[in-house]
Amino acid sequence: MSHVLVDTHVLAWSLVAPSFLTAAARSLLESGATIHVPPCAFHEIASKVRKGKWDAMLPYARSLDSLCSAQGFSIAPYTARMAMLSGSMEWDHPDPFDRMIAATAIEMSCPLISKDTAFDGLIGFAGWKGRIW
Repeated sequence: MSHVLVDTHVLAWSLVAPSFLTAAARSLLESGATIHVPPCAFHEIASKVRKGKWDAMLPYARSLDSLCSAQGFSIAPYTARMAMLSGSMEWDHPDPFDRMIAATAIEMSCPLISKDTAFDGLIGFAGWKGRIW
């Protein structure tokens, strides 16, 4: 597999709790594949830290971009096309961050590493390459 996108919790766990990741997820992160991080993951983490809902990420919330670079991760683009797909795709999932992540994976034609089974609702959606966990 040449490239994958990571969900927000996968990014966080790679920093603070790698043991929470499955062997398959850890293997992919260490495989030499290009690991893309959706920009909305930074927003999601920073918002939860600000609201006191993710204290474990407090030390990292303001330096996520440099931490990603240090891990060899790439920041994925988020384009107008991705934004339009995120808002318009027929998927009964209301979480805006998950919708942005899904649209990014679809437009980049790469699978998503995520524990979240809600993404399985995209099976059969044009361009969806699947979820790995």
